[in-house]
Amino acid sequence: MVAPAAEESAGAGVALALGGRLISRRRFLGWTGGAAAVTAAGAGTGLSFLPTESVTVGGGAGRSSRSAVSVADLRGSGSPAPGGTVRRQMLTAKKATVRLASGREIDAWTYNGEVPGPAITASQGDLIEVRLRNVDIEDGVTLHWHGYDVPCGEDGVPGLTQPAVGPGEEFVYRFRADQVGTYWYHTHHASHIGVHKGLYGTLVVTPHDEPRADGHAAADQLDLALPVHTFNGTVVIAGGDGRTEHPAPPGTPVRLRLINTDSDPHRIVLAGTPFRVAAVDGRDLNQPGEVRDVGLRLPAGGRYDLVFRMPDTPVALVVDDDRDGGLRLRPHGEVPGQARVEDTSALPELDLLGYGVPAGAPFDIRNADRHFTMVLDRGLALVDGRPAYAQTVNGRAHPSIPDQLVVQGDIVRFTVVNRSLETHPWHLHGHPVLILSRDGTPSTGSPLWVDTFDVRPGETWEVAFRATNPGIWMNHCHNLPHADQGMMLRLRYDGVTTPFGGSHGEGAGHGH
Repeated sequence: MVAPAAEESAGAGVALALGGRLISRRRFLGWTGGAAAVTAAGAGTGLSFLPTESVTVGGGAGRSSRSAVSVADLRGSGSPAPGGTVRRQMLTAKKATVRLASGREIDAWTYNGEVPGPAITASQGDLIEVRLRNVDIEDGVTLHWHGYDVPCGEDGVPGLTQPAVGPGEEFVYRFRADQVGTYWYHTHHASHIGVHKGLYGTLVVTPHDEPRADGHAAADQLDLALPVHTFNGTVVIAGGDGRTEHPAPPGTPVRLRLINTDSDPHRIVLAGTPFRVAAVDGRDLNQPGEVRDVGLRLPAGGRYDLVFRMPDTPVALVVDDDRDGGLRLRPHGEVPGQARVEDTSALPELDLLGYGVPAGAPFDIRNADRHFTMVLDRGLALVDGRPAYAQTVNGRAHPSIPDQLVVQGDIVRFTVVNRSLETHPWHLHGHPVLILSRDGTPSTGSPLWVDTFDVRPGETWEVAFRATNPGIWMNHCHNLPHADQGMMLRLRYDGVTTPFGGSHGEGAGHGH
C-alpha cells in the first residue's frame, strides 16, 4: 500500500511525485526493490523496471515467419457496393466558442465549429469518404470510428495506424458502410482531452432499402441520434442543454439512438411508454421484448437504440434521474414544458444479459484458440517511462503491457477481472465481442454483441470473438483518463506491422 510521504524523515532524500503524492527516493526504492517485476498475481502491488516480453500468445502458437503486412496497406475500399453512392464529408478540427440552446457559451474543440460535429449518415453499401483537416489543435487530431469495424489503416490511432494530423495538415478516411447501426466518431489523439472538449460526432448507417437517418421526422417515422455529453457538469444531448422538446404525432414509429460520449456511464429511463431495446452498440438484438418502468445503464462509448410507437401522451427521456433536463416528445397540441415526469430513481435496472431470445453462436465458444486474462487494477507502474500510480492490466501499464498475439481465423476468449474500486468500460477496436458470462452466470438472452462493456468493481466478464479483421488494434478502457493513465494494450495479428510506431509501447493512441 502507498504510505504517506510525511512519515519519511527530512533526510530521506529527493522526493518524487507519484499520482499527486510526494514519496521519498528511499521509500520509492524500498517499494520497487530497485527493479521489481510485476505479475498478474501481484497486480497493483509493484513497479516494473524489467523488460517485458513483447507479446503474449494466450495458449496459441507464437510468431511465425510469414511475410509482413503493414497497417498502411490495410485501407478501405475505393468504391461503393452496387447501388450505393459515395458520401463525402469535410471535417475541420478547430477551436471555437459554441453557444448552447440555453444561451450558455463554452470554449470547445470542434469539428466544423459544431458540438457535436456534423452527423455522418449513409445507407448500407455506400462508400464513406471523410477528409479531416486540422486548423489549430496544436497537439493534433484523428478520427476513430467507434464500434465500426473499418480496415485497420482507417482506425485513426496516431502512432499506430497513422500519424496525428497536425495544424495545417489533412488525412482522408475511406471505408464502405457495410455495417448497419448506430456508431460515433471521435479523436483518438489525447482523447481524454479532445473528446471531453467536443471532438466527437455521430455515424448512423441504415439498411439500403430505408431512408437515411438525418434527425428529422419523415412522414411515417421519427429517427433521432442523441449523443449524450457532459461539459463542466452540464449534460448536453445532441447539442442541447437543459430540456429539449420535440413534436411527435401519435402513432409515429420512433427510434431513439442513444450514444454515451462521456467516460462514465449514464442511467437512462424512457418514461411514459413501453419500448424495446432494439439494438446495442449497433447490433440488433434477437426478438427483444417490450419493457417499461426500467432503468438502462449505458456504458461509456456504448449505444442503445430504443424503439416504440408514440402514444397520445408525452414521453420523457430522463438522463441520470434529472427530471428537469433530457428530451420530451410531445403529441401535437401539447404545450411545451408542461409534461410532468415522475421520480425515476427507484426503477430497477434492466439486465441485458437476460433480455431477448437466445440464438446460436456463429462459432464454438468451448474451443477457443487463444484465451487471454486481463486483471484490471491500480498500482505502481511506469506510464510512458515515468513512475505513476497507474491504471494497470496484469500489474503493468502502457506501454509495458505485452501485445496479445492472434492469427486470422482464431476464436479468441477474454476473461476480464476488475480488482479495482472503479468501473472500467472495456473497448476492443475492430471487433465486436460476444458476451458469454458475468461473474460465472451465463448470458441467457439474445446474443449480446458489444464493442464496449462495463466491468464494475469486483466483476469478472467472459467474452469471445473471431479474429477476422487483420491489423494491430487498441484494446483499452474507454474511461479515457484511465486509458491515459496506462490501462491500454494492443491486439496484434501475426505478421502485421506498423511504420508509424516501431518498438512495443509506441502507438499509444492517446497522446499526452
